[in-house]
Amino acid sequence: MSMPGRPGESASGGPVARRRLALRSLALAALVVVLAGLTSAAEPLVTEIGPIGLTVSDADRAAAFFAEVLTFEKVSEVELAGDAFEHLHGVFGARARVVRMRLGEEHIELTEFLAPRGRPIPVDSRSNDHWFQHIAIIVSDMDAAYARLVEHGVTHASTAPQRLPDWNPNAGGIRAFYFEDPDGHPLEILAFPPGKGSPRWHRVSDRLFLGIDHTAIVVGSTEASLRFYRDRLGLEVGGASENLGAEQEHLNNVFGARLRITSLHAARGPSIELLQYLSPSDGRPYPLDAKSNDLVRWRIRLAVADGVAAERELLAGDTPFISPGLVQLGEGPFGFGAGMMLRDPDGHALELVTAR
Repeated sequence: MSMPGRPGESASGGPVARRRLALRSLALAALVVVLAGLTSAAEPLVTEIGPIGLTVSDADRAAAFFAEVLTFEKVSEVELAGDAFEHLHGVFGARARVVRMRLGEEHIELTEFLAPRGRPIPVDSRSNDHWFQHIAIIVSDMDAAYARLVEHGVTHASTAPQRLPDWNPNAGGIRAFYFEDPDGHPLEILAFPPGKGSPRWHRVSDRLFLGIDHTAIVVGSTEASLRFYRDRLGLEVGGASENLGAEQEHLNNVFGARLRITSLHAARGPSIELLQYLSPSDGRPYPLDAKSNDLVRWRIRLAVADGVAAERELLAGDTPFISPGLVQLGEGPFGFGAGMMLRDPDGHALELVTAR
């Protein structure tokens, strides 16, 4: 049996009903705010990866190597100094030449510190040491690319180009070779078989060297790195593989090499490849006293939409900073308005930049 309303009131239009409707509206509005907050929180902190930076001892020599041997094109050159530059890199009295070079759609930056000069790469560096980092340059013809490197007298880091075995579903058929630039930075040339790698690496091209697929870093723990790169910075996992065998040993020049490899990417730019050596596990840790002017120091630039929010998020996670925080750079030759330098869980340097 239905209860009658008050005289002159309909069951749907009385004050009680209106209060209920108002409460439903408030609840719906609160739900929208919560969902909007969840959507915002899910947005990745990092929107783009690159360029990748190397510290070099002689910018002219390094630029000539990348141009003449690997067909990079010089884009720009600037000289940087001053308080903002010092604070960004954590190097007092810093003055540097920065040469930007392009291969395909990707860029690298070669930074020569004119003052103070840094230390060379340790001569006994191995591919499983945690300071190891390289860029992987895609080639259209591995045999021709290797012949070109040999012609220019590059230093081998691998025994020779290696073809990864077909039993490995994620890496089978990939051909790769490690070598070094004039300062001893490890580099890789890489050729994907049909069906592997980005479709753009399979476009018909008259170029031998096509672009940069990824930068690879050695990590102590894939899980710890994923908590940082995926969960905190918002990069997405693109693929994973476990590589071992004679081919991998000769590629890395590490006897008994067994690697867990995980690829991470942003909306734009090359990916970051995590290399965890399951064996041998005697790779040395990243030197805690390494600075931006030391040649062992690479830098991965990461673009963020909101520098202040990124700084707050990273400080809350106890991320070790190289710079004192977000450094305002203003108008000038930097190419970005603000930036901050920090370390990942293994010590690799990241440079987060923003337009403001």
